[in-house]
Amino acid sequence: MAKVQYYTEEGYNALKSKLHELKTKGRAEMARQIAEARDKGDLSENAEYDAAKDAQGLMEMEISKMEELLSTARILDESDIDLSRVSLMTTVKIKNAKNGAMMKYTLVPEEEADLKQSKISINSPFGKGLLGKKVGEKAQIQAPAGLVEVEILEITL
Repeated sequence: MAKVQYYTEEGYNALKSKLHELKTKGRAEMARQIAEARDKGDLSENAEYDAAKDAQGLMEMEISKMEELLSTARILDESDIDLSRVSLMTTVKIKNAKNGAMMKYTLVPEEEADLKQSKISINSPFGKGLLGKKVGEKAQIQAPAGLVEVEILEITL
């Protein structure tokens, strides 16, 4: 059995929307491409037809993967989030112990991670290093540039 994945309502709805688009517009476009390639003659030597069929197979695989993902997806209720520790969906304000730089990140599922919006995956080195920490605690995180020590200043939603 697949592990339950938690999402924000926004992230869950985005997944459902993408799946719906693939099943409707995506499948219709694939059928059009296959029909167009079929009209070009002998299928045994038709590279365009083979490419369209391969693309259709890849899209169906993606649809299947997304359906499986959605079957285990749950929307995280913000009222259930414990703000005494860093966890999924919390926003944490940290201070780099070496240079004093302040940063604020929200820990999200991997599919919702977006560094431009300061949303980091709970599976990233930073996410893993911050999980479970309390305000005032220090975390040592193995980043690509080396070991980074940060202090947890604040945990919010």
